[in-house]
Amino acid sequence: MRHQRALAAVGLASLLLVALPASPAAAHGYVNAPPSRQADCAQGRVGDCGPIVWEPQSVEGPKGQKNCPGGLPQFAQLSDETKAWPATPVGRRVEFTWTLTARHATTTWEYFIGETRIAVFDDHGGRPAATVRHTVDLGAHTGRQKVLAVWNIADTPMAFYNCVDLDVGTSLRATDPNSRRQAGWEPGTAPSRWHRL
Repeated sequence: MRHQRALAAVGLASLLLVALPASPAAAHGYVNAPPSRQADCAQGRVGDCGPIVWEPQSVEGPKGQKNCPGGLPQFAQLSDETKAWPATPVGRRVEFTWTLTARHATTTWEYFIGETRIAVFDDHGGRPAATVRHTVDLGAHTGRQKVLAVWNIADTPMAFYNCVDLDVGTSLRATDPNSRRQAGWEPGTAPSRWHRL
């Protein structure tokens, strides 16, 4: 009888393991600087985001998506344009920093504004470091822009999706000379006036 109860307990434990979802800690990666929409949600800068709050690294959908949630209905809040998504003030060149919780073999990293691909970085199937940085030239884009950052995985048909809201060249603070210079701004003739390069 004791043996049968032990077998039943093992069977129940096996069923529970199958039924439980995969742990977010085993998941994958997201853009944390400038903060992506999932980073804004996870850090409490935007409310009512749904489950992305606990798993900003998990927006993994089929390759070829052109939307913030990667085609995943559970993360649809990331496409809600009525939310007050903060836009990071930047210049023409922006360094995007990814935090990876699983280092998948990678083909490419792509960056889009609308339907236009503005940058691609080829990784040739390599495994990236835990932190990945890309410097992207935004070209002639100015004002408020939404950049879609895509991490294409080499050995699956999946990719990771991040939308990053930027304010390009219009809202740099006159009080931070380092951020002005990094963003392509230089001092003008008066201490309080700055002009665009």
